[in-house]
Order: sequence, then structure tokens, then C-alpha cells
Amino acid sequence: MPSRDSKPATKPSTERSARHRPVRLGESSTLGDLQELAAQIQAGDGEVRLGKRSLRVLMALLESPQASAVASISELAGRLEVNPSTLTRLAQRLGFDGFGELQAVFRRDLADGGEHFYSDLASRLSTDRDQGQGVARLARLGRQESANFAGLLERLDADDYDRVVELLALARRVRVHGQRQFASLAQFMAYGLGMLRADTGELDAGHQGVADALAQLDEGDLLVVISCFPYTTSVLETARVAARAGIRVVALTDSESSPLARVAEYRFLVPTDSLFFSNAMGAFFLLAQGLLTEVADRLGDEGLAALKRRERMIRELGASL
Repeated sequence: MPSRDSKPATKPSTERSARHRPVRLGESSTLGDLQELAAQIQAGDGEVRLGKRSLRVLMALLESPQASAVASISELAGRLEVNPSTLTRLAQRLGFDGFGELQAVFRRDLADGGEHFYSDLASRLSTDRDQGQGVARLARLGRQESANFAGLLERLDADDYDRVVELLALARRVRVHGQRQFASLAQFMAYGLGMLRADTGELDAGHQGVADALAQLDEGDLLVVISCFPYTTSVLETARVAARAGIRVVALTDSESSPLARVAEYRFLVPTDSLFFSNAMGAFFLLAQGLLTEVADRLGDEGLAALKRRERMIRELGASL
């Protein structure tokens, strides 16, 4: 028999167990997950330990979630008076592959709320004026685009690049799809590719709608989709439906955490940090130009013949235009 002084064993309460259960973060984590982990770190619970400076940086990011979603890593580092590498190491300590995955948590939360992405970007211009406006700001925009393109090159897999060139050149049908500001890039790519080969175009160029346009593609045909945060829902769903139908999907997007990056067979990740009040486009257009240039070289005489046919049509139509 148990002694008078012995106490029956009790299980910890559900509330206590939940409080001490470690939060594990990854690419699908929410802002609530991140806030819960921060609370555990402050309380000394869980598996993650941060120094005072790293904890201060994490709490500052959580206190300004919109700024954390839209600012570049260099802007956030300057605001928090740390090196950008500190933000990268913090993200890795929290369980992410890099800062892009950590920032995606804030971006997803902002996208759910929805409508302040562009105005938040534009509001940064008022704090930038002391560095100069007009031509001086244009020069800064140029330097930012140069940095974006350099970031693209660092992430670029040369073999994937060559495989996509091959697909653009040889796939039986190619369609390009982008909405909102990326409609202009989709049109540019479709126009350039159409100069070199047949059976290419924008996905919904005929205005019959995306479903009808997708139904005209067969397994093995190629769809290029373009979108970045805040992602256009219709473009994401189009990519998913196409992939399920066996259509090969290439994505031009902004990060590994992009929904397009997860569904595409090949993906090119383009940084978009800029003072522009929307996503910067310069590096995207340079990528498109690079791909089209390689397609022209890959097609050789066939592409040259297509260009000459086009020139002949322009001459013959010139008098009536």
C-alpha cells in the first residue's frame, strides 16, 4: 500500500504541456507560430536560445510586421543597426533556410490582411528624401536594380537555365502568363519568342479566358508563369492546374517560399528590393532578355529565317499601315 505521505502521480495539464511544447518553424510557418516561439524564447522554454541582441532584433521585427514584410534586408538591418548577416543568422537559428523564408512569414500574414502592400512601399519615399530626389533617387534605383540582378545571378542554376532555353526553343507549344504589372513582362516574352518560332503567345491572348487557353495545351507543352509577392491568386491556381495536367511549368518569381516555386518544374528567383512603390521589374526583364537571346542562338538558322519572314511581312504591310 502507498504510504500516507506519498502523492498519486498526476499528468501535466494540457495547458502546461502546450506551453512547454517546442515550436518548430519552417517555410509554412505563420506569424502566430513565430510569436509563440518568441514568447518561449523570452521565457527560457523550448529548444531555441538567442543572445540579447538577436532577441532584440526578433522582437523589433515582430513589433513592425508590415515593415518586416516589405523592407529589404539591408533596409531592415540599417533600421535595427545590425549587419544584414545578423538577420540571416537569426533566421537560421529560428529554423529557416535563410532570411527570405523568415520574411515570407510576415509577407503571408500581410497578404491575408491584404491591401496595404503598395502604400507601405510608397510610404518609404518620405523617409528617403534626405538622400536626394530626382536624378539622385534615379541613381539609387539603378543601383538597387543592379543589386537585384546580382542576387539573381547568385541564385541561378546554369543547368536549369540551359534546360529552360531548350524548352522555350523546342516545346511544341509555349504560353506565358502574368497578371497586373507582370502582364507587361508576359507580353514582352511572348512577343519576343513569337519573333523566333511558331505556336507561342500569352496564355489568354485571345480573351476567351484562362480555362479555354489551358485546354488548348497538351501534356509536355510549356507554360511560363510570372508572379511575386503579393502573389496573384489566379496565376497560382493556373500553375497548379497546368502542372496537374502534365504541362511543364517554369516560374519567374521572388523566393523559394513562393507558391509558384513549389509547383514549378523550373524556377528562377528574382530579388525585388527597391524604392519603387511596387515590385522592381528591371531584373525580371533582364532575365527574360537573356533567355530569349539564348533561344535565338539555339534556334540558329531556323530563328533567323523566322525573323526574315517577319521583316518581309513588315515591308509588305508598311504602305498600308
